[in-house]
Amino acid sequence: MTKKTMSGAGDHNILVVDDDSDIRVALEMLLKYEGFSVWTAKSGTEALQRLELEATAGNRASLVISDVKMPGLDGMGLLDALMEQPNSPPVVLVSGHADVPMAVEAVRKGALDFLEKPLDQNRVLVSVRSALRQGLLAQENQTLKARLAERYPLVGSSPAMEELRVHIERAAAAMAPILVTGENGTGKEVVARNLHMASDRAAGPFIAVNCAAIPAELIESELFGHEKGSFTGAFETRVGHFEAANGGTLFLDEIGDMPLAAQAKVLRALETREITRVGSTQSFEVDIRVVAATNADLAAAVEEKTFRMDLFFRLNVVPLRVPPLRDHIADVDELSAYFLKDLAARSGRANIGLSDDAKKLLRTTEYPGNVRQLRNLLEGAMVFSQGDQVRAADLAVILEGGPALATPNSTPGSDNEVFDVETFEEFKNQSEALFFRRKLDGNAGNVKRTAEELGMQRSHLYRKLERYDLRR
Repeated sequence: MTKKTMSGAGDHNILVVDDDSDIRVALEMLLKYEGFSVWTAKSGTEALQRLELEATAGNRASLVISDVKMPGLDGMGLLDALMEQPNSPPVVLVSGHADVPMAVEAVRKGALDFLEKPLDQNRVLVSVRSALRQGLLAQENQTLKARLAERYPLVGSSPAMEELRVHIERAAAAMAPILVTGENGTGKEVVARNLHMASDRAAGPFIAVNCAAIPAELIESELFGHEKGSFTGAFETRVGHFEAANGGTLFLDEIGDMPLAAQAKVLRALETREITRVGSTQSFEVDIRVVAATNADLAAAVEEKTFRMDLFFRLNVVPLRVPPLRDHIADVDELSAYFLKDLAARSGRANIGLSDDAKKLLRTTEYPGNVRQLRNLLEGAMVFSQGDQVRAADLAVILEGGPALATPNSTPGSDNEVFDVETFEEFKNQSEALFFRRKLDGNAGNVKRTAEELGMQRSHLYRKLERYDLRR
């Protein structure tokens, strides 16, 4: 008979635990025949010892198959012990005295499957393959969450930030809508992403929508999608943000700037969990968790009748406030170190630090634009810094309104690096980015006020900010 092995089976270590040597040997032979590496143990205690020994040697079990009835630490006790460990392997339990309540209890505690004796070989292999697939998915999910956590960290160890982390952890476990409030630049999107990563939807999509950046005439199409030919310019069917977020989290940023007509449709979608594309009469269900964010006082907007009361109460089921930087100013050193490392990596520069006088200046600076202003300040100071440190003098150039960019004496090689570029296009982009950053900081990060001051449409300004990575 030709031996058939599961693809990649040799990469998996399976621990078989049973006090009955005949069953232990039979499972070992079956699994080895399929190409798996097999370890064995006669009890739950011996199983834990073997797992610890293998872990010390750098080996990890991909799956544990354990009998329930064993002397000493039985299968249920072994399952409890494994579930308490981080990144524990999936567990399949086996019993010759199985009943429905026992199986239900095993699954409730974390077992992926429950097999009855006498064991059927095909049933065993189906269960093994399923458990290994789920185990791989769990590992990939953990890896993804770790990578996202590195990209969107909640930086800071102050009491205010520790309290925010606790609130995020508690709120993430719920399915109710969450309303994240806070001043401009406090990091509301970072909070929303952490809510998603901490939830059981972390493997699903996270779709971020800036409600203020979408023209009023297009917002319904953007949110719910449209059918081909439903309006002028609809050359093809398009999936909306609600549909794209199915199975995950929909983040509605700047919800306070959403037009009233669109608010009514969003409320209906939240209530019914159904959407209808523009130009269609067919509704279909979506499974989403909504997180909304605003820097506006929505309660006041309700009084002014610019925001629907029913939508406000629907979104504000779990309120979450992000503190302004002035309430956790002790985190400035930690935040600065993180931003400088990130900015250096993005620009291809070697890691850069802060001089002592720069640290002192940052601790005593006011931040009406909050964390975003701090990052922008450091990014601008890096342009004028020399060597491996940002100095107080570099920060002062930005804090005092920037250098005299238009002076005829500015030449390549001077401290003003905006002129030390090779092409006019690079000069134009750097100058424009500096201009918009200064205007935004001058308005404490308020995009609406900045757009009005510049005489620009808000959606056009948002595109500029996104182009130059100024929206944080």
